Amino acid sequence: MRTRCATLLKCYKHWLPGRGLKVNGMKPNDFKRWRKSVGLSQKDAAHALGVKRRVIQYYEKGERDGKKIEIPLYIRLACAAYSDGHMDYHGPADGSGKPHVPEKTEIPLD
Repeated sequence: MRTRCATLLKCYKHWLPGRGLKVNGMKPNDFKRWRKSVGLSQKDAAHALGVKRRVIQYYEKGERDGKKIEIPLYIRLACAAYSDGHMDYHGPADGSGKPHVPEKTEIPLD
């Protein structure tokens, strides 16, 4: 995962605030290629990334209401994480080296 993220950051063009890293944003065709490569419909990609389906359409078109939009860094990183098989994150590993797994919580339905 660390290698993929490092590679991802090397590919971007604009500056990350306070870090001095130049990054180059994901292009609309790259985003669509990513979605298809992991076998997601626009609806499924929206669910996986926590956005509305219309936002996925904006990212793939590269514009909204005639204005150019950029795919945010957090979405690009989420795409990389999804590609690596990370569907959720529960925090850093504890001292034992094992990842943190939350306890199951029952939610009352009344």
